[in-house]
Amino acid sequence: MSDARTTQKTVTFTHPFHLKGFKDLFPAGSYMVDTTEELIDSLSFTAYRRVATDLHLKAKLNGMMVDRILNVAPSDLDFALAQDVDPKRPPETYKAK
Repeated sequence: MSDARTTQKTVTFTHPFHLKGFKDLFPAGSYMVDTTEELIDSLSFTAYRRVATDLHLKAKLNGMMVDRILNVAPSDLDFALAQDVDPKRPPETYKAK
């Protein structure tokens, strides 16, 4: 059995954003991100490999708050965060269609 660890962090978007693989335009705000890593047993030193990155979204559905969890590629999340702070980003990228 392999050991796994999960770390949590909060990321903040100041503008609405898109994530690759999702058609939604997500609202600006703070989001919890869980990163799960598994211990690589076959090495002579301690090392972990990332197996999942999950972004938690709070949404209102039929008057109730629900937590939607999206499995995202870390590189896609990093790209969206970089776009959020880029002063040269085209504003139309963040408008709902």
